Amino acid sequence: MNRIKYVLEQKGIKQKWLAEQLGKSYNMVNSYAQNRRQPSLEDLFKIAEILDVEVKELLTERKEP
Repeated sequence: MNRIKYVLEQKGIKQKWLAEQLGKSYNMVNSYAQNRRQPSLEDLFKIAEILDVEVKELLTERKEP
């Protein structure tokens, strides 16, 4: 699970802009933001760099049931 959508909202950044910066389609970035798909580690590091955050800020711990 990731917190990409949350970080984008906090920074006032649109998914479309992030997609352009990453060189990915809007649909791919939207899949990341909705947690339907997880970015590769390489993409996760690129996203963190673009958003000027630590990678750990984009991740959430899984809660045990």
